[in-house]
Amino acid sequence: MIDVKHLIENPDLYVASQRARGADESLVEQIVSADAERRSSITAFEELRAEQKAFGKRVAAAKGEEKQRLLAEVKELSANVKAAEAASDEAKTRLDGLQRRFPNLIEDGVPAGGEDDFSTIKTVGTIRDFSADGFAARDHLEIGELIGAIDMERGAKVSGSRFYFLKGVGARLELALMQMGLDLALKNGFIPMMTPTLVRPETMQGTGFDVEHDDEIYKLERDDLYLVGTSEVALAGYHADEILELGEEPIRYAGWSTCYRREAGSAGKDTRGIIRVHQFNKLEMFIYTSTERAAEEHARLLDWEEQMLAMVELPYRVIDTAAGDLGMSAARKFDCEAWVPTQETYRELTSTSNCTTFQARRLNIRERVTAGEGGKSGSKGGTRMVATLNGTLATTRWLVAILENHQNADGSVNVPAALRPYLGGLEVLPVLSK
Repeated sequence: MIDVKHLIENPDLYVASQRARGADESLVEQIVSADAERRSSITAFEELRAEQKAFGKRVAAAKGEEKQRLLAEVKELSANVKAAEAASDEAKTRLDGLQRRFPNLIEDGVPAGGEDDFSTIKTVGTIRDFSADGFAARDHLEIGELIGAIDMERGAKVSGSRFYFLKGVGARLELALMQMGLDLALKNGFIPMMTPTLVRPETMQGTGFDVEHDDEIYKLERDDLYLVGTSEVALAGYHADEILELGEEPIRYAGWSTCYRREAGSAGKDTRGIIRVHQFNKLEMFIYTSTERAAEEHARLLDWEEQMLAMVELPYRVIDTAAGDLGMSAARKFDCEAWVPTQETYRELTSTSNCTTFQARRLNIRERVTAGEGGKSGSKGGTRMVATLNGTLATTRWLVAILENHQNADGSVNVPAALRPYLGGLEVLPVLSK
């Protein structure tokens, strides 16, 4: 959640952030008011408690009729103390609720607006001209069926719409992609993690997901558990209620997991193939670091994602996501979108978000600091909130772009050179003989 003290000292920053997101600007004043009410109610409660303790000493020393009179007053004072305590608790609950509704403060430079208001940072690679190659591009599902890689029909038979089987070279290609991503992560100091895909509500909420109103999340009512849409959730909860010793380097994890999305509200969108599905695999980077290093780590996450795109030889663009499309936790998010030939547009393959201290506040994750750290000259040390960041290295959706961009006229697919060692040296994914 947001830092209330910082909001009270800089309300205009938060109003501007809400305006850029297209969110409720009045929440700023509501939080200022709720915090003032909380402070006032705490003061009133503490004053009454002090009076009650002092009164207790007078009662203990009194005798006879005076003591009876004081006891009657004690009863009334006790009721006032309980009422003040209840008012203090209610004020705190109201402030907590407002904090949990308030999205992260965006970074300077984030474009204002919604989904279509992003700014393009750069475009990399050359879009393939299939007419010059003498044939019309097939879509990834047609290719996947020709090479025996994707079976949507039986996926629907077994599990329903938006489910699928990856088989043969399709399964091998995804595992190769994930392993290549993991090797890149290991090379850069990430600790590999196989993470739980079911988490408690407090973990989901702590990461910034609205479990009560987010229709994308699968819930197991009987167990009060949620299926994750990214291993970011489990990795964020991994150090909940802990104090970290970050030292010279951030803590970097690479989580490999199956992920789930209900795709609520997507009826009629991307119904063909595996672009928008209920279940997929993902390799997710997650970083705990100091607030001073967060922007630097964000740039690194983006660079590692671009390295992966270069290794699979895909044309892509990098966008700075607009504020209204950031989601609750992100202060800034960069997306890498690969060109999909049959759709004649770029589609998101990776994203990387800087969540600053937002998730850490919700999950109570701190770092230990020594005297003088954190820009506080002469400080005595102690603890402070960490920053968290996340970024995707590979997902099932990557297969869409790989199959379509590297296809041949007969439907076979050339394997990018960097992936070949992970496929036993295979250079082409051949069309199955009929």
